[in-house]
Amino acid sequence: MKKMTGAYTYLTVLLIALLSYNDMMAQNTAFYPGKLWFDNNQRLINAHGGGILYHDGQYYWFGEHKGEHSNAAWVGVTCYSSSDLYNWQDEGVALAVKKDDKSPIAAGSTIERPKVIYNAATKKFVMYFHLELKGQGYDAAHVGVAISDTPKGPYQLIKNSRVNAGKWPLNVTTAQQTATDKPEDYQWWTKEWTKAIENGLFVRRDFESGQMSRDMTLFVDDDNKGYHIYSSEDNLTLHIAELTEDYLDYTGKYIRIAPAGHNEAPAIFKKDGRYFMITSGCTGWDPNAARLLTADNILGEWTLHPNPCVGKDAELTFHSQSTYILPIAGKKDAFIFMADRWKPSNPIDGRYVWFPIVFEDGMPVLKWFDKWDLSVFD
Repeated sequence: MKKMTGAYTYLTVLLIALLSYNDMMAQNTAFYPGKLWFDNNQRLINAHGGGILYHDGQYYWFGEHKGEHSNAAWVGVTCYSSSDLYNWQDEGVALAVKKDDKSPIAAGSTIERPKVIYNAATKKFVMYFHLELKGQGYDAAHVGVAISDTPKGPYQLIKNSRVNAGKWPLNVTTAQQTATDKPEDYQWWTKEWTKAIENGLFVRRDFESGQMSRDMTLFVDDDNKGYHIYSSEDNLTLHIAELTEDYLDYTGKYIRIAPAGHNEAPAIFKKDGRYFMITSGCTGWDPNAARLLTADNILGEWTLHPNPCVGKDAELTFHSQSTYILPIAGKKDAFIFMADRWKPSNPIDGRYVWFPIVFEDGMPVLKWFDKWDLSVFD
């Protein structure tokens, strides 16, 4: 009996081990918003503030590599690939930080919200990201631009700067350009100060050095024109800037959106010729209510609408913040709202919250799902 008991014990342990292994190796067939999400190596997917590129039948997810104790960039931008969006293969570091402290992307700098687009004419993959220089807090407010010959990288930094130095937004009036008031003339967070921001106070302040660029995304329109959408003017106003044909610079055309509206985390998509943008307010790492803006022309007038989230915790965007909106390849009018749950006390544990965008009366609506899959779009 002892020998038999020992055999049963061994078989039981073996069976548990096999079941555990099978569970680990099982393929995902659905999305579970806010739950732990593992890659092909059974490690947590580490791609925060991310965006997705679809190229030649594959999806590539780029995001911030986070550690347990710091939001600074100690590794760089990571890349994962997938053919089905449920299961992701670790492709390594797409843009690596440098050991040289003189480098703009030195280890310990801030690299946030990386996005990649493909330029068919140059056959280059172009990455933009929000960059803060090491040791300077959030004062730099730069955009970093890097390129690669392959979607997975490695990407090489080619430039970093503020945006459109010496250029006025298309929707700034002559009176706003020539006003002589200065930031020191006002006390922050007063009605007078807010009105001055609306009238271009910070645009004038940053005219020579270039406009600040923080939370950001990229968008390529149907005509292949590229656009950089970013939070500017100390996160008080969104800008949309048109890119050159090679996506490596700016044409000088840009607009301000919702001046003094305090928007960040822009995510944009287009449906039936209309542009939709979901943003958030600015409450540090804490969640708040999402905002929805629409326009008939990407460089035209944008209209603010109520929070597109509905249901429990809608006022907190389900405890998350927008990072990107992904059109699903091969499915008409199918879009995934990608968001992050930031956790500054343990950044690597920031969870991903993805939802299908549903439409009611032609407007996007976000609802909570404990579990969902792509059949929702069918």
